[in-house]
Amino acid sequence: MSGNNSMPLVYLVDDEFPIRDSLTLLIESTGQTVRSFESAEAFLENYDPEQPGCLVLDVRMPLMSGHELQNELLNRDITIPIIFISGNADIADSAKAFRAGAVDFLEKPFDTDVLLERIDEAIKKDIVFREDRIKKRHIQERINHLTTREKEVLGLIVKSHSNKESASILNISNRTIEAHRSSIMEKMQAENVAELITMVMYCEALGNRLQEKRFR
Repeated sequence: MSGNNSMPLVYLVDDEFPIRDSLTLLIESTGQTVRSFESAEAFLENYDPEQPGCLVLDVRMPLMSGHELQNELLNRDITIPIIFISGNADIADSAKAFRAGAVDFLEKPFDTDVLLERIDEAIKKDIVFREDRIKKRHIQERINHLTTREKEVLGLIVKSHSNKESASILNISNRTIEAHRSSIMEKMQAENVAELITMVMYCEALGNRLQEKRFR
């Protein structure tokens, strides 16, 4: 199942049934699909990483807390945007959540309109994040098809070195550099050098964002 072709899901994890029930009805009233769980463990057993969406998560729960679930998701390289909700959290709790990449932290009782707005924003972020990740993968696959020498030449192109400068640095002829550049342009499916550089820079910048595992 492809995340891009799937309807977004709002995952709701809270150990109190009345809260789960009321929030499920609220969120579903906007047309969103909700899957609710009474524990972090149940969520982990049923979560589909290919499904776009967001996670509305309680902080204080028996066994695995909301913070512990957040850390477990990071350990598993799962980057679903998280909106924390809590009735008895403190500043330290919210700071900890944000440091680990939460998109918001709402204290109960919260404004339901604000929650719905945050959910909508989080889902949009997740969809964009997934599209960016796919785009990065496609660019990286093209880079991986370059030879070792072509990757060296590409690195010099990105640094704005001319053919003559690149030839001198690599101690090869201008004609060889031109041949490598032509091959690089074809393999990277770039119309011009500006597009080629943009693709590589985009891939590197997005790679850093993915490594940080942040949505904020």
